[in-house]
Amino acid sequence: MNTRVQYDYNTLCILDYSDKELEESENPFAWVVLTAKKALLRGKNLDKQLLKGKLWVFRKLMENGLFADAKLLAILKFLDKYIVFEETETNLIFNNRVDKISGKKNTMDILSEIVAEPLVRKKVRATVREIVRNLLTETSLSVEEIARSTNQTVSFVKSIKNRLRKNIK
Repeated sequence: MNTRVQYDYNTLCILDYSDKELEESENPFAWVVLTAKKALLRGKNLDKQLLKGKLWVFRKLMENGLFADAKLLAILKFLDKYIVFEETETNLIFNNRVDKISGKKNTMDILSEIVAEPLVRKKVRATVREIVRNLLTETSLSVEEIARSTNQTVSFVKSIKNRLRKNIK
């Protein structure tokens, strides 16, 4: 009965790879490693160095015309999430420089969507709650019918119904 399952994984020390080696690689994972390596600067809390590193990776992606490739777009998203500036001003500087480098306005919109995604979900959830609330107060539909018509769980509709009852009392 002394049964075990053991998983062994290869480890990678990103500091073992030179920037030059990673830059010249055709492997998309090299860009992820390079991004992670640049993010190690974060420990020093130096937004200037982070800005320099993040802009460098962005320029490399632009120079190589890699924005069309979905894998490399994912790397850009990773870059945006992993290398985070402490100062909001630095984000503005980064976005302005990205626009200059790319010759476009709002190049980082696709990355901003990632940041905005939780906010959008929160708004959608609030809208769904409002719809359920209206259906509960303004119709004679059952909890099950409301759940089915709004594509929500019965427990979700019941929780809103219970809150409505508490507010009435």
